[in-house]
Amino acid sequence: MTHVRLKNVSKTFTRGRDGSRVVALDDVSLEVAKGEVFGVIGHSGAGKSTLIRLINGLETPTTGEVWVGDHEITALAEKDQRAVRRDIGMIFQQFNLFRSRTIAGNVAYPLKVAGVDRAERDRRVARLLDFVGLLDRAHDHPEQLSGGQKQRVGIARALATEPSLLLADEATSALDPKTTAEVLALLGRVNKELGVTILLITHELDVIRTVADRVAVMDSGRIAEAGPVYDVFANPASDVAADFVRDALRDRPSPEVLARLRRTHPGRLVTVAVRARTGLAKTFFAHGVTADLVFGGISELQERAVGSLTFELTGPADGIDAALAELRAGGIDVTEEND
Repeated sequence: MTHVRLKNVSKTFTRGRDGSRVVALDDVSLEVAKGEVFGVIGHSGAGKSTLIRLINGLETPTTGEVWVGDHEITALAEKDQRAVRRDIGMIFQQFNLFRSRTIAGNVAYPLKVAGVDRAERDRRVARLLDFVGLLDRAHDHPEQLSGGQKQRVGIARALATEPSLLLADEATSALDPKTTAEVLALLGRVNKELGVTILLITHELDVIRTVADRVAVMDSGRIAEAGPVYDVFANPASDVAADFVRDALRDRPSPEVLARLRRTHPGRLVTVAVRARTGLAKTFFAHGVTADLVFGGISELQERAVGSLTFELTGPADGIDAALAELRAGGIDVTEEND
């Protein structure tokens, strides 16, 4: 079942005294399934924030349709949009907590606005603070918390109205790596234990590969490619996705490193993409080839291997050719680096 759907959506802003037009989104179509974690990744200016503001009704598309559940946001009156927004929780990069309110007061705020009675507010606040591990800090104020704790309060607040959809706008960008991992683990629990659909936008591949089921890669207001996280990043079809993979994995030698490797390793240099069990050692040995690892790295993505290894191959030329041909015949991407 589709939870969020954008159909041929474009968004153009008019800015400046000269009335110049800026295209933030250009014919974007995507679907987010109910109950999944869907990531949107792109560099600054790719259109990610505009996309999320269209989904929660804070912006109106210039053309196209935005659907949340059975409701086309763009066709609803303002009062009906407010009803749909109550089923959407929002997590912000800078937490957006009220400094004058306690932690419990921050979580209770959207419930108070929605007219939920005091007893029910107290019950939900206690349950949510317990869920995010901050029940003992209920009477503290935001300045007494670390960045990760503040974001956990933000998550609890976003869940207060019991939404079925959670939007996360660069929710970990202000956090250190250890705290980021803790917040992502919490979002994973929100998805699995509470069944909440999560759409998160980020410029960090580690966020996507840690928690997302599927991903859309944005570039200059368009969807460059989309699909299951492993498929998109193990075999990127777009330049922008390939850039993210190179930056995150650092598994392929840069031109400068490659030049140094050519000077110091006289054998044939090849880079092999590792996507699963490849039997590299067995293949090289069978053809009388010695393979010395000189660069590379392997990471895990959705419990499968992804990365590349660069080898210096020595041995009979026909044996090296046969080994590489066998790997390529098995669907393994092999790049020769001596040229």
